[in-house]
Amino acid sequence: MNIVIIEDEVPAYKRLSKLVTEVIPAANIVAHLDSVKSSKDWFALNAAPDLVFLDIHLADGSGFDLLTGDVIECPIIFTTAYDNYAIDAFKTNSLAYLLKPIKKEDLEQAVQKLKDMRKLFGTQPTNAAHPQEYKKRFIIRFGEHIKTLAVEDIAYCYSENKATYAKTFDNHNFPMDHNLDALEKMLDPEHFFRVNRQYLINLRSIQEMKSYSKARVIITLQPSAKEQPVVSSERAADFKQWLGGE
Repeated sequence: MNIVIIEDEVPAYKRLSKLVTEVIPAANIVAHLDSVKSSKDWFALNAAPDLVFLDIHLADGSGFDLLTGDVIECPIIFTTAYDNYAIDAFKTNSLAYLLKPIKKEDLEQAVQKLKDMRKLFGTQPTNAAHPQEYKKRFIIRFGEHIKTLAVEDIAYCYSENKATYAKTFDNHNFPMDHNLDALEKMLDPEHFFRVNRQYLINLRSIQEMKSYSKARVIITLQPSAKEQPVVSSERAADFKQWLGGE
């Protein structure tokens, strides 16, 4: 589950992120944002997460400012030290209104509510007015430098030493702010496929494929990778369907 936490107090963020990982073992906190501006910038450039924790009082404004203009289009759990905004909060697409300091049992109830809603309504239907949108470019930071990286320039993404990198077709490596689980949801599955835990590849990066043991496939990438990725046996059937455009 991809989660964004919008909170301008570092101690509060650390406490909440710890609780989140305890209550939701599969949680992937893809971003910590601390202002209205940084939040608007992030949501403009990234795919919507599965859940947002939103503090109401931020340094440069109110969390409610992010609920206009379709900035946030996913379930929200409000977190605040004040109880006088509860009525306004429940007029939005919020799941819960948690008062600080947040209690673990209150968070568990809010998360259970999300699970119950998913069971009741099933997978959220695609909205024709808001079709699934995938990333077109990423912001890359290295040292003091910032640049943009177009998705079509990415040959593959890979994990190494608990970090994630993008390899471009011109053979450059760039550190990514997102792990492979998050990137898999951000990149168009028509062009990108997660072959195993370490590699998420672009169809155009495949130079050669060979049969491997137990129905697996070993891939030669261009530009070359440090090791040839092997399509895991549990992904082999899906991989062949993807190659065939199914």
